Amino acid sequence: MHASLPMYDRPEMRDQTDRFWALIRDALRDLGMDAPNALTREFASPWDLWQSPDLLLSQTCGLPLRARLHDKVQLVATPDFALPGCAPGYYNSVLITRAEHSDAPMTALLKGRIAINEGLSQSGWGALCRYAGDLGLTPARPILSGGHALSARAVLEGRADLAAIDAQTWRLLLRYEPDLMALVERDRTTPTPALPLITAKGRDPEPLIHALNSALAALPNPDRQTLGLAGFARIPLADYMALPVPPNPDDLPQ
Repeated sequence: MHASLPMYDRPEMRDQTDRFWALIRDALRDLGMDAPNALTREFASPWDLWQSPDLLLSQTCGLPLRARLHDKVQLVATPDFALPGCAPGYYNSVLITRAEHSDAPMTALLKGRIAINEGLSQSGWGALCRYAGDLGLTPARPILSGGHALSARAVLEGRADLAAIDAQTWRLLLRYEPDLMALVERDRTTPTPALPLITAKGRDPEPLIHALNSALAALPNPDRQTLGLAGFARIPLADYMALPVPPNPDDLPQ
């Protein structure tokens, strides 16, 4: 059996994440289920882990779920980080730029140099495309940074002028990489269902949901505050599937 919680697993929070997993693991074992001692952090590809028949629990993004995984995995629940302006289990993206562009029209920034973590990211790309579409625009072809923190640094260092950062990730970046406070928040995108927890297709999600809730209730408050977890929401798969799949960045003109 394999389990991972990769999406907000910063090194500074690893002890808290491991303690949270231990509580989940023990709650599952109390239900008579097998659960690995530790989280899997070293794997060749997240896609292999997500689609493994031995997957007990992991976290993906809403865009991979609707684009490639929806018929290959079982949706379990969605963590709620109590983000401002977002319903339980929802999140949005923070549109950031440098102070020198604090008054620039968003239409100009969207047609300029954009950094995104990857093309199959709801918060980094899907939300940005939807935001641009609401303004009647298609974004310029972005720079692929490889991660939200790298996108923010591309903006900070002048290699890009705009990035969309998952709002929970942005909280953590400001906490652990305070030089990024020099960046300016220009806007936030429309909330969408946040990063879902998944298990192998055909696996009953109910024991997992019970274990998640039990573990969160038992998690010491300092650990809960560090992780930012407020609870878990049950968002239907249909709500994820209702969102459009954005264009492949490589298909956009330079």
